[in-house]
Amino acid sequence: MPTGPQKFTRAAAACVAVAVGLAACASTPIPNEKIAVAKASVANAEQSGAPELAPVEMAAARDKLARAEKAAADHDAEPATQLAEQADIDARLAAATAQQQRSHKAATEFDSNMQALRSESMRNSTSTQ
Repeated sequence: MPTGPQKFTRAAAACVAVAVGLAACASTPIPNEKIAVAKASVANAEQSGAPELAPVEMAAARDKLARAEKAAADHDAEPATQLAEQADIDARLAAATAQQQRSHKAATEFDSNMQALRSESMRNSTSTQ
């Protein structure tokens, strides 16, 4: 049977092992917050028209979000974190691409309207002379 110092050494070693185990679990928590941010970015991109105007980027964001959620459900924190961050970035890119597409369309329409006004103005000035 172990004596006093040996009991203390074994108890201390057990405590250290438990503490190290708990620290390892605590160091890679499931990234619920990052997944929530990615979900919000995907929802924002969907509302901005990204599914129609940036379908490739939108598909990538949705796929990575689904994979992040699966990894989180499997308690696989590191890939869940990385995929959630990538989904957030892809969703933001999709929203920005959709905004750029809308801006380009508006600029094209503006140029077309300006050209029509110039033509009309030229016709009016020619007919009054």
